[in-house]
Amino acid sequence: MSEFALVYPMLAMVALTTSVLVILFLSRVRAVREGKVPIGYYKTFEGQVEPSYSVIPARHFANLFEAPVLFYAVCLAAMITHSGGPTMQVLAWTYVLARASHTVIHLGKNAVRTRIAAYFGGWLALLGMWIHLAVCVTRRG
Repeated sequence: MSEFALVYPMLAMVALTTSVLVILFLSRVRAVREGKVPIGYYKTFEGQVEPSYSVIPARHFANLFEAPVLFYAVCLAAMITHSGGPTMQVLAWTYVLARASHTVIHLGKNAVRTRIAAYFGGWLALLGMWIHLAVCVTRRG
């Protein structure tokens, strides 16, 4: 398996992010249609309280541009340094699965303890990816 196979877990993260964007958009359309917020609210996000069914996907979408940035960076670095072998690929898919689980939990029943476990499981996989990269690069250097 090529280290360039890391593009597939990256594409999966893009698909996950896109799906949350669609959910966010639909929740905001619903909020306007139900009269919970006027459409003008979305110009400045001031003067109203957005319903939780819209706030939660908004927060989750923003979260997908926080730690996942480090995921994309380590995947690209692994491909460039030829460190994207089987261990890195397993860690990458573990990260994606943890983030997908986190998404399902957060946008579903939102069980906080379970959500935290999925979130930190993803962080452990991400940390493992960075450690693996550092070890691979150090061995070659």
